[in-house]
Formats: sequence, C-alpha cells, structure tokens
Amino acid sequence: KQQLSKQSQLKVDLLACWALMKVVNEMCPNITRIYNIGKSQSGLKLYAIEISDNPGEHEVGEPEFRYTAGLHGNEVLGRELLLLLMQFMCLEYLSGNQRIRHLVEETRIHLLPSVNPDGYEKAFEVGSELIGWSLGRWSNDGIDIHHNFPDLNAILWAAEAKKWVPRKMFNHHVAIPDWYQSTNVALETRALIAWIEKMPFVLGGNLQGGELVVTFPYDRTRSQGVVREQTPTPDDHIFRWLAFSYASTHRLMTDANRRVCHTQDFAKEDGTINGASWHTAAGMNDFSYLRTNCFELSMYVGCDKFPHESDLPEEWENNRESLLVFMEQVHRGIKGVVKDHQGRGIANAIISVEGINHDIRTAADGDYWRLLNPGEYRVTARAEGYSLVSKKCEVGYEMGATRCDFTIGRTNMSRIKEIMEKFKKQPIKLPMRQLAARGSRRRRLGT
Repeated sequence: KQQLSKQSQLKVDLLACWALMKVVNEMCPNITRIYNIGKSQSGLKLYAIEISDNPGEHEVGEPEFRYTAGLHGNEVLGRELLLLLMQFMCLEYLSGNQRIRHLVEETRIHLLPSVNPDGYEKAFEVGSELIGWSLGRWSNDGIDIHHNFPDLNAILWAAEAKKWVPRKMFNHHVAIPDWYQSTNVALETRALIAWIEKMPFVLGGNLQGGELVVTFPYDRTRSQGVVREQTPTPDDHIFRWLAFSYASTHRLMTDANRRVCHTQDFAKEDGTINGASWHTAAGMNDFSYLRTNCFELSMYVGCDKFPHESDLPEEWENNRESLLVFMEQVHRGIKGVVKDHQGRGIANAIISVEGINHDIRTAADGDYWRLLNPGEYRVTARAEGYSLVSKKCEVGYEMGATRCDFTIGRTNMSRIKEIMEKFKKQPIKLPMRQLAARGSRRRRLGT
C-alpha cells in the first residue's frame, strides 16, 4: 500500500508542473504559450512556457530571454521558482503592475522548469530527506546534462594558438564538430541544443542548487591540467555585472552574516565567481556564448538541493527580486537593425565591438542585441557581399538599450556577380593566342 501510495503521489507531482502551466495559460491566454522542446530519455515531454505580448512570434527589435532549471534532477528549487515566477508574472500583469507589463511587452521570455524530468522522478520518489547529494542528478542514461555539451572552448583556443582567428575562423558561432554527434549525447541535451540554436536568445540563466553563488563563463580553464584558474571571456566586464545584478539583489548571497552552505564562503566574493576558478568543465554556459549570441550564467539559488515544501515561500522571497532584475538586464547595451539600401533586413550580419574580441550576428530579420556596460563604443557591421560600416554607439547608465542601426551597401564585385548570375552570363575567357594577337594589333595601331 505504501508503494502504491508513493507511485500515485509521484504521478500527481509530475503532472503538477504541466497542470500549473496550463492554469497560467488559461489565466493569461493573451500573453502565454506552452510548447515542448523535445523528450527525455524515458519519453517525458520537456515543456516550456513563453510569456510575451505576442506569444508564438519573434518581434523585430524585441530581445529573447530564457530561464532553465532542473538540468540536475535532484536540484528542485529552481524548478519550483520558475513555476512560481510564471504565476507571479501572470497575476501581476493582470493587476496592472507597470514593471511586469513593461517586461512582458518589451521582452519575449521563455521558462523551461524541468530539463531533466527523469532525474527529478528518482529524487522525488525518495524524498527530500533521503536523496543524498547525487541521486537524480544525472539523466536516465547516466549523463550530466549541464556538462554534456560539446567543448567549443578547446576548438577556439587551438585556432587562436595557430593564428587562424579571424582569417580562417571566426571568434564566435564556433561550429559543432562532426565527432560530437557520435558521442554519448543525452536526448535532453540534443533537445536543448536544437532549441538554443533555433531561438535568437540574448541572455539566459540556468537555475541550479546546493550553493548560493552565481557563476559566469568561462567555465573551463585554458591551461591543460590546471584544476582552478581565472579564465575570463572577452566580455568579462559585462558578465561580472550580470552575475552581480542577480547576487546583489538576492536576500542572502552577499550577506556576510549568512551561514556558509559548505566550505567556501562566496559572500566574501560578492556572491559571484568565474566558473573556471571554481571547477573546470565545459558546459552549457560556454556553449551558449561560443555557439550563439546568448550570454548564459548559472545561478545556484539555495544551499539545499531539495528543500522542504514549507521552505518554498521563504526561498521565493529570497530569489524573486533577483529573477526579475536579471531578466531586465537583457535591455542593457545596444540594439538595432542591419539593412541594405532597399530597407531589407540582412540576416547573419556580423556585429563587432572594437576592443572586445567576440562578435555576434543578426537574427533572421536583421535585428540584433549586443549586451554592453555603459560607455562609448566603436561598432562595425559587415556581411558577405556588403561593404562594412562603422559608427560610434554610446551606452548610458539608465535601463534600456541604445538604438544603433546600420545601412550597408553591396560591394561592386558582389553586384557584378549578382548581375551575371541573373542573366546566366559568365566572364569571357579568351585563349592566350587570341589575347596576344589583340595586344599586337593594338600596338600597331597605337591604341
């Protein structure tokens, strides 16, 4: 009887996540949409909810943000926080909260509360008191999803050492190597990669547990064999700000009087740390940064991986403001559209910022978002077949990205190629004898 009761309870809890998303969707049908990005190894759907004033569509000029949770199935607080967050945003939007209305109307927000539902099943079945540190951490086939992404760091750094960047290889959008597809890749990881590559995400956070700290890339050290070493990205300054924006508004992360979760007191470091100086393993954060335009961080939102239900109200209060503040950072920096002289948006145009060795690309409609701290920047837009254009763009201290649009024209060579392709004409190639005869004739005639 006890076993049947436990199984019944498990089914109820697994359905509760979906049911709660349905309730939110029914309460706020005009600003929410539920969709799934794939399935787990045991066949459970990975449901996400979108919160936007135009759900289901990317709006030109509107940045896309994501929160994910539950990559480790036994770290359940992040899952519960995202479920509470979607309820909160729906209710506050309906009540006329101007802050929430602005977020919803100016941002396309995606919340994926349970990346590893199979692992969560195992942890939930045992319960809060007995799961230990690792039960349910991995996927059903024993894979740590967070560290199951391809190591693009090694590929980029090897290319830099050979001085291939930027002549033979870009400093961004690093290609996934062919060999990765034949390795042990979890279904959940494949679903995440497809989702990450499909959506033009600008900023993301994955919620984890067991600590109180925010980590930022790189998560892997450059030096082989070095266990811990500061390894900053070219965007280290903005990553530090993004991490601090969450940690400083959390009720405990920067509190010097709080209890230390384990042995390391992250409050002394403002509640943030470079991932490589804590542990070194390529993961989701580095993949997002090197493969896409998205800047991704990890938020360790509580000391307990599986807190008691009675602790949830306090944990929500600890994290609520941080969750909102971090989302708002997607509107920091510059944004704009890259167009041709006919006013058409140019997809895949490269946006470079002088002094920062990491570029981003425009989305399908030619729009882009580049996260930057306040300051004046020299920005260049370029695309294949077009002349590059540079201009100064200034980022202020107030919230809201600075508009910085570009209009770029076709190069002469690209126009010639286009005309030739249009009329199916090829360059005239004359035999050498004929060319020599023409030259001799011109010399005789004095022309």
